[in-house]
Amino acid sequence: MMKSLLRAVSAAALLAAWGLASAQVALRDNHPDVYYVKPGDTLWDISSTFLSNPWQWPELWHGNDAIDNPHLIYPGDVIRLRMVEGRPQLDVERAVRVAPDEDGVVRLSPQARILPLATAIPAIPLGNIQTFLREALVLSREELAQSPYIVGGTDRRVIYGQGDLVYARDVVSQWEDLIQDYGFYRVGERYVDPETNEILGHEALQIGTGRVTAHDGEILTLRVQRSTEELRAQDRVLISPERRLQSTFYPAAPDEEVGARIIRFFDRLNSVARNDVVVINRGSREGLREGHVLDVFQQGEAVRDRDRNEMIRLPDSKSGTMILFRVFEKVSYGLIIESTRPIYMQDIVRNPSTL
Repeated sequence: MMKSLLRAVSAAALLAAWGLASAQVALRDNHPDVYYVKPGDTLWDISSTFLSNPWQWPELWHGNDAIDNPHLIYPGDVIRLRMVEGRPQLDVERAVRVAPDEDGVVRLSPQARILPLATAIPAIPLGNIQTFLREALVLSREELAQSPYIVGGTDRRVIYGQGDLVYARDVVSQWEDLIQDYGFYRVGERYVDPETNEILGHEALQIGTGRVTAHDGEILTLRVQRSTEELRAQDRVLISPERRLQSTFYPAAPDEEVGARIIRFFDRLNSVARNDVVVINRGSREGLREGHVLDVFQQGEAVRDRDRNEMIRLPDSKSGTMILFRVFEKVSYGLIIESTRPIYMQDIVRNPSTL
């Protein structure tokens, strides 16, 4: 009897939670019932046509075997919106591409559809982030101090490029884990928390790759195979992280409340907008992970209440939405997915709203 009661209570709790999640998924007022997937689409774009909050798109795929993997959505597919017990759900109708036979008749029969993953539409625009996925690192102060570095090259020159030989020194481990190929990294921005002044890490962007040709104690000789900038002394020599170019970023709100700030732009001076990359002063230490969605706010203006002769601050106003695609211990890289106005340095970053 007790087991039956527990089962009933558990089932009721699950149904209640399911109903709450469903209630929080709001469809756009002008949403279509049918959408035809086209080249250049992303899952975020498609979800934006159906949902007020596109980051909730996994809710529409729940329990739908046909569309549970974003890699399975291809240009030409047809996505249809239907209601299941009052809950919106997306069904996908696969595009049929069958050539007519010799007499000009198209004959349909069951067949497997095999397409390369590269032709599937990505979750977010990969072209805007692939450099940061493959070539960006954030080093701690200790990692930076212990990392190997270029000390010189041939012909007594001070800059080097593709095809040149360079020499790198490792005074700590003396290349005890020697491998064949390395990346050359330029150390740049130092990330500092604007509220606590804590040093969060040092930015290191890959500017080339090299292959080992000789090893003599602390000194390694490398042939520069590729360079996007001129190499020079003090550039770091590091193992390039083996990261598969990820196209699937399942969006979700962070479990804990986030109160972050934007602390870095790339190739922008004053402000950023949609499809730009930013860095925030929170990372895995605060429970963040790749795929987390956050809203960006401009801090409310301080104004004087003339009736009471006192200063008050107006409410913060939302200016955009980002999705995190690289998360380090103390900082995270995010792509601005939506923006309604310019986004500035020190803008506030919080959990997304479901309203």
